[in-house]
Amino acid sequence: MKRVLILGGGFGGIATAHRLKQKLGTEVEVTLVDKRPYFMVGFRKTWALVGEAPLEEGQRPLESLTKIGVRVIQDSVTSIDPKARAATVESQRLEVDALVVALGADLATQAIPGFKEHAYNVYDPQDIPRAAQALKDFKGGNLLIGIFGAPYKCSPAPYEMSLLIDDSLKARGVKANITVFSPQPMSIPILGQESCDTIEGRLADKGITFLPNHKAASLEAGKVLFAEKQLPFDMLFGVPPHTPPAVVKESGLVDKSGWVNVDARTMETSFPGVYAIGDVVQIMMPNGKPLPKAGAFAEAMGETAAEQIAAKFNGQTSEEFFKGDGGCYLEVGAGQAMMVTGHFMAEPPDIMLTEATTQYMTEKRAFESERLKKWFG
Repeated sequence: MKRVLILGGGFGGIATAHRLKQKLGTEVEVTLVDKRPYFMVGFRKTWALVGEAPLEEGQRPLESLTKIGVRVIQDSVTSIDPKARAATVESQRLEVDALVVALGADLATQAIPGFKEHAYNVYDPQDIPRAAQALKDFKGGNLLIGIFGAPYKCSPAPYEMSLLIDDSLKARGVKANITVFSPQPMSIPILGQESCDTIEGRLADKGITFLPNHKAASLEAGKVLFAEKQLPFDMLFGVPPHTPPAVVKESGLVDKSGWVNVDARTMETSFPGVYAIGDVVQIMMPNGKPLPKAGAFAEAMGETAAEQIAAKFNGQTSEEFFKGDGGCYLEVGAGQAMMVTGHFMAEPPDIMLTEATTQYMTEKRAFESERLKKWFG
């Protein structure tokens, strides 16, 4: 029996496991490893932050995957040996016929001096309850939402967060000066200036300040330090720099880009039988810009990797390739959402920002519920 080891239980890892079992059933032994016991769609963090819905409501135990014949190990991966298609988990070395690295991106709070002491990490589910309580207790003043590095997961999320926080505070009668800063030259560069103007105009209409080209150097109590200026704050919600997990860096899978390089069509790395998917990889679009890190893309990458693996196990060649179609939702309040969507791997990429509608908000909620039902029953 062929064996597949999947490192990571996010969008990509779960999609890979499901597709492999669909294609090969009992002919393949699938093991999935993750240090967390549950899966959760990332955008639920913002809902929990503003008090719209609890985190737990959107969490599902990874152990449920045993129902489809997937072995689940809750533990950390301590080493990866891509040459041997092996990894060390639970102090045991697992050697397999195909290895899928789907460990995502680590949140490098340590890269910004003072971040841990003075900011709330709103990309970490573990810090959301603390941040939500702080927002609930907030009496007004300068509230900063800081993007401390790029690339980062779900490009629209910080802007969505600012809009929903603004609505929440105004509903309580709390006066706040909300500012979003980013090291990038515009809000979501892959969209181009016109669509970024639309997003930034929507922020301005709400009285939210956007500061591009602001790369923070460090944090001190009540202020963010930049190269030539500083910003005062009473509360700071931060998006830390993202980096591949240390175990991936140490494996030799990371190239000069700082991320794992893969064949953009098959998700296979330079090591035969070793695939990498999701936030841990960097794929360049035909226009030379990196593909955004988003759950929808990780899911499609996982399905692609599974198709490639299944075909190879059957002595065939798969024609199922990663197409880069999809996008991210940007909730704007009042029950509406926009969408950054398109054909990202087309030549040239065809990417657009939709208008804000209630239909996109409905689709966003369905995006979560459909996957939870499909993957966990």
